[in-house]
Amino acid sequence: MTNDLRNIELRPLRYFVTVAEELHFGKAALRLHMTQPPLSQTIQALEQQLGAPLFERNRRGVALTQAGLALLPAARRLLAQVQELPQLVQRAAAGEVGSLTLAFVSSADYSVLPPFLRAYRAAYPQVQLTLQEATSDLQLDDLLQGRIDAGLLIPPLPDKARQELDYLPVLNEPLVLALPADLHGVKRKGKLTLASLPPLPLIIFPRAISPALYDAILSVFRSAGLTPQIGQQAIQMQTIVSLVSAGMGMALVPQSVSNLMRPGVEYRALTEATPLVETGLAWRRDNASPVLHGFLDLLRKSTLC
Repeated sequence: MTNDLRNIELRPLRYFVTVAEELHFGKAALRLHMTQPPLSQTIQALEQQLGAPLFERNRRGVALTQAGLALLPAARRLLAQVQELPQLVQRAAAGEVGSLTLAFVSSADYSVLPPFLRAYRAAYPQVQLTLQEATSDLQLDDLLQGRIDAGLLIPPLPDKARQELDYLPVLNEPLVLALPADLHGVKRKGKLTLASLPPLPLIIFPRAISPALYDAILSVFRSAGLTPQIGQQAIQMQTIVSLVSAGMGMALVPQSVSNLMRPGVEYRALTEATPLVETGLAWRRDNASPVLHGFLDLLRKSTLC
């Protein structure tokens, strides 16, 4: 065997498969629209390159050797894969195949994320989607470092991030109260005022995680002339709601979090006006991935924006 096997061409394999199916060089040549001598020469060259005879030739006809029988399914598979290459390339260019890593804040899991993922999966079933829950500050770092493709987060974006990231608003929603359900001295129906509540610690996340949302929550108390007592702090919304369920305090959460049902927790609207909490999608401006742009196109067309 004098030739490098990596130099095997597709044409001799196609010729080999045709002869293997016809078991007749003359019929195979007609099917390939060529004469028999160059077909025989090509098969002989392939056998020399592979180092083993592929056909037994005698007066009664042609038969596959054990080497030919072993090569036939592999050759068919390789030729089929080559035929699929144009479609694969076109689908990749259209963002229909590939991978996408999406991060999201916990509140998005109770609002925009599930319905959009259902729509995206229906539209792009072949895309490998990797999801990871992360706070807004961690998402911004991951985006700037190129570790994720996009992130559902709570703005604003810092000045450095705005230089490298694009941003699309997705959802605006008010804040609502999460209270222990057995809290005494609270009317059972209708909106509540902060001033009418018994003194309870405020369960909230550290300000560094999402400064804008933290400040929005405290602004509701300042507008009511109150200064909340900060109690337990937790990173994830589900943990905050669980702490409310345990009777450790109250919380102000985005309205969509009320979809998170916990025994012992009651969600109530406030009489006081609350700032709207925005959730949006951020991604690197220089990310040219067709998969990402297909994701963005679908998001822009959805009713979520």
